[in-house]
Amino acid sequence: MVKYQDAALDRTFAALADPTRRALLAQLETQKALSVSELAEPFAMSLPAVLKHLNVLSDAGLITRKKTGRTVTCRLTAEPMEQAMDWLNHYQRFWSEQLDRLAAFVEDDPCPPKSCPPKPISQPSQASPSNVVSMPHRKKSSPPGPTPKKS
Repeated sequence: MVKYQDAALDRTFAALADPTRRALLAQLETQKALSVSELAEPFAMSLPAVLKHLNVLSDAGLITRKKTGRTVTCRLTAEPMEQAMDWLNHYQRFWSEQLDRLAAFVEDDPCPPKSCPPKPISQPSQASPSNVVSMPHRKKSSPPGPTPKKS
């Protein structure tokens, strides 16, 4: 059953909404584990800014961190994304059914385009003469003159 009110799902989608966080996850997808400095390297932002993004990903459960000495490494965690995919798949089935019904309706069209009589093409109407007189354009104001000095 798909949950509609789930704080973990909300955190997952909020974390995935940012392109920087998606790029961080993409880096972790290709590597088993990366240090924070390795993750921050391709971005034109400060290390504290990258750490804030990593905190959001960690709070959503999308990454895990492990500190060894002074080095913090991050790993991708797939479980929250699986829950998000379950939620999305529920709606994908709904839209697939709707699109299948639309396709069936279009295929059952009793008058396909080639066998229907052509629709009459409307001719553009001739413009009627106007009795409105155009007014001359107002002149633009001249540039401001010198301002008097205050004593």
